[in-house]
Amino acid sequence: MGMVETVGLVLHPRRDSKTAIDTVIGWARGRGVTVLGLPEEVGRIDCSAVAVDAETLVGRADLLVSLGGDGTMLRTMRLIAGRPTPILGVNLGRLGFLAEIDVDGLPRALSAIDGHRHTVEPRMAVQASLPKTGTVTAFNDVALVRIPGDGLSAVAVSVEGHPFVRYAADAVIVATSTGSTAYSFSAGGPIVSPTVEGFLVVPAAAHSSFSRAMVLSADEEVTLELLPASGTLAVEVDGAVAGHLSPGDRLTVTALRAAAWVVRLGDTTFYERARRKLRVNGSAEVEERDSPV
Repeated sequence: MGMVETVGLVLHPRRDSKTAIDTVIGWARGRGVTVLGLPEEVGRIDCSAVAVDAETLVGRADLLVSLGGDGTMLRTMRLIAGRPTPILGVNLGRLGFLAEIDVDGLPRALSAIDGHRHTVEPRMAVQASLPKTGTVTAFNDVALVRIPGDGLSAVAVSVEGHPFVRYAADAVIVATSTGSTAYSFSAGGPIVSPTVEGFLVVPAAAHSSFSRAMVLSADEEVTLELLPASGTLAVEVDGAVAGHLSPGDRLTVTALRAAAWVVRLGDTTFYERARRKLRVNGSAEVEERDSPV
């Protein structure tokens, strides 16, 4: 018996996903598989997917299919966070790190998953509690970002309650290994394998003498305290503003192991995707010396 009885769809808000949806529905129809989607997403497309609320979608789906790019994939992971339901990322635009296949690979991928010919890769998240907003979960990063004209991000960093460093920067980023190729990378942080269970604390455009990134264990708790010299900071969760903090406020960030599970079919590796997306070509070639005469 196949593994998949119900497929849940999560769609990019703007990109054309009609071809991909028709492919999923066509595959499902021949196998008696139900296809579900969120009302605001499948409602704008002429398709036979059943519209259900988010709770029903994550509760009933044996497989979630994310149709879009990395942003859609991150939203899908946040939607399903804490459940073992596998997520298949389908790229509808530029090459992403999280998507496993393009649209033309959908029938083969769905059949492989249904036949248990795939693996799943756990992805860690970070979690924090914000005033008014409550608990937020990020699979890329939580960033404390300066608001233009309102002062720097001046933040004291403590690990397990022990003060360590104070950063003055445009932003202070707490990133997962998955997020090491996103905002953290643009701020000078290292590339980290997504299978590593740990997270990074990285200052962006640091104005302090110490500007190095920190790598923490998933077992450690990091607290970010806004110093009196700090401006009001926006709290970005996977790139979207989730709230604001003022001087004196604290934000404690902890890790959530295996918060989501991503389907891998073995077609590409993280390092192949990283080389292409980040254009990693290595240093200048060393010319071969002339052979001695």
